[in-house]
Amino acid sequence: EGARAMNGEKFSQSESAESAPSKLGAAWEGTDTLLRKVNPSSSRGGYEYADNDPVWDIICILAKKDAASEPLLSSYMYSSVLSHDTLEQAMSFVLANRLADSTLLPTQLMEIFNSVLFADDAEGVFVRSALRKDICAIRERDPACSSYVHALLYLKGFHALQAHRVQHALWNRGQKLLALTLQARISTVFAVDLHPAAKLGKGILIDHGTGVVIGETAVVGDNVSILQGVTLGGTGKDCGDRHPKIGKNVLIGAHSTILGNITIGKGAMIAAGSLVLKNVAPHTMVAGAPAREVGKTRVEAPALDMKQELESSANGAASLDGGGTADAPAASEADTSKIKSQTKVRRGGGGDAARWADRLPEGDGSWYI
Repeated sequence: EGARAMNGEKFSQSESAESAPSKLGAAWEGTDTLLRKVNPSSSRGGYEYADNDPVWDIICILAKKDAASEPLLSSYMYSSVLSHDTLEQAMSFVLANRLADSTLLPTQLMEIFNSVLFADDAEGVFVRSALRKDICAIRERDPACSSYVHALLYLKGFHALQAHRVQHALWNRGQKLLALTLQARISTVFAVDLHPAAKLGKGILIDHGTGVVIGETAVVGDNVSILQGVTLGGTGKDCGDRHPKIGKNVLIGAHSTILGNITIGKGAMIAAGSLVLKNVAPHTMVAGAPAREVGKTRVEAPALDMKQELESSANGAASLDGGGTADAPAASEADTSKIKSQTKVRRGGGGDAARWADRLPEGDGSWYI
């Protein structure tokens, strides 16, 4: 049961579903089209499978296992996941029930979400593709995320991001009042304030989510990781382009604040608690308030590696100063400055993270950085 073709191979329920990311990545990477339309005759095992959608297949298999292992949650798993035909339907159901209140009913919200998630226009195609890349990003980068089902049902950073994608599509369609209504609910329920006009790429991780603020003219590139308490804000009260532009593969540490119409180069790293007021060069780590360059990043795509480390940390800071060892006492402030000035970008390292970076989509025609 649950067997299907993935990337030319068979994936069955007897296999470990959590060992599938390599197959999964090959199956959906770069797919920017409507992945499937459900054929009612393709029902297997009590629920319908969509064609060529391995993400949804894995979620259904894991949800069925979860329901069997915890009978008290079986009805919850059925209503939230297994009763639906597609990932879009399940996402719409989950978001509608989380964001509903006494006057904005779940049925109304599901209609709003479905109008975007199932649209045949460019916005609908983008949102469907981004949904799958976002959920895989969480599973890959967040060690606290135990499965794709966990991400779909429980993680509010992921929920806020998917709700934002809907409100952004509504904003672009001219339905700005409806988009702002959703923004208010997202902020109230998830404690994440994302302006509907903000442009977010695919493969985004918003970890924890609490306190994240992204302003109206902000742009966030593909495969960026954002931790809790991050602000991408403006300065002053003038209208116009006034918010940060975040490049691909950037890692933004917890409670960092990035202000103004500045650019954070691809592969950069913002240390936790930093206040960034100036442009940051690609593959550079900055820290402090105001933030200053402290070295080069250890890998090409720190957002995928999720380690807030400098290149020098692998060999020990003291050894870079000529004559020390990794076990030597902490260097003086002067030594530390000298070490920082000697660090260089290490190309081609990073193990799995480097391999992920090698296949990241670029695309000169995209507005993503």
